[in-house]
Amino acid sequence: MRGLDVDAFGIDLSSAMVETARREHPGMRFEVGSMTELDLAAASLAGLVAWYSLIHIPDQWIGPVLAQFRRVVRPGGLVLLGYHVGDGARLKTRGYGGHPMKVLVHRRQPLHMAASLDGAGFTVEAQMTLTSAESPLGAIVFARRRPDGTGTEGFSSHSA
Repeated sequence: MRGLDVDAFGIDLSSAMVETARREHPGMRFEVGSMTELDLAAASLAGLVAWYSLIHIPDQWIGPVLAQFRRVVRPGGLVLLGYHVGDGARLKTRGYGGHPMKVLVHRRQPLHMAASLDGAGFTVEAQMTLTSAESPLGAIVFARRRPDGTGTEGFSSHSA
């Protein structure tokens, strides 16, 4: 990020979102990519933010996605996650600005997310719930990749 001496960049599955990000934040790097298959070297990141992006991932993919996060975050590195709290998924038919859409939004319980992070080799250091414009209850989790290598690289999450 400019002025902070941090090499921050963004990845999004949507090329339209990447184009918007490039336009809104000139000088920063944004790429099309998927959190299910991060095209990044192992242990190449000091930290990773997934801000309300895991809401697009079904429960059976949380483990593999967190394994990708663990692979690319260096030992002792940080992850910051934001997500909707609840159970199951709901169909969202209106996007920001009232635009029509059809997207499943997956909600999770904090204990389930903490267990998934633990299974993937992260230690939860802080978590809190909050309200937001998108959800009556959301959560933020701050976790650190364990340096001892514990965690299951191919960890598979299960529904709570």
